[in-house]
Amino acid sequence: MASLSFIRPCASRALGRSLSPLSAPVSRTAIAALRSQTSVPSIVEQMSPLKRSPFHTVSSRRKGQEPPSQPPPTDFGELDVLANTPIPSTSVDVCMYDGFGLNSGVTITDGNGVMLIDGEVFHWRPWEAKGSMVLANKKGQLELPAQAFAVFDLLWPRPDLLIIGTGPSIMPLSPETRRHVANLGIRIEVLDTRNGAAQFNLLATERGVSDVAAALIPLGWKDGVGAQ
Repeated sequence: MASLSFIRPCASRALGRSLSPLSAPVSRTAIAALRSQTSVPSIVEQMSPLKRSPFHTVSSRRKGQEPPSQPPPTDFGELDVLANTPIPSTSVDVCMYDGFGLNSGVTITDGNGVMLIDGEVFHWRPWEAKGSMVLANKKGQLELPAQAFAVFDLLWPRPDLLIIGTGPSIMPLSPETRRHVANLGIRIEVLDTRNGAAQFNLLATERGVSDVAAALIPLGWKDGVGAQ
């Protein structure tokens, strides 16, 4: 029995039948031959995870399918996330020398500015509130009195952003004008009138006319003369 202690318990039944506790000692050569006849290595080989592929491969294209000769053209219309968003009626279609043309068909002329608030259109004449056709101060800053923005005192809730178009070229706001608008709880963006109108159209379409307002001076504005 001492000579059989190294035999694995998973040996085949044929090995068990050929050996008997009363039989003579078996040589190592015979045991090695019996081991080679068992299927233990094949079973271990089938169960070993090291023999399995760690990836599941999929063919890149079907059999017989040829790659395209050239990539399909890009449809830029599909990239426009605002394509199905309706354009506000107060969006500015045309910036004229002495006025504006709106998407609703309303035309502002006679050198008047325009104020666009919450889907409503107002003539804007900040020079009348100031009492002078000169809107720039000695430092070249656009300086407007609080009365030029009096409509916001009657409005609640107020828009989050006010875009100010300063005419044919951009001018900074004076600290007093900027402070007054900031006290109304409204953020300010200052641009020339052409870019200010384009920015209003974009943001009003994206965020809504209740969040974005615009106050635009005509493109033909000249200090001391106006846009007549």
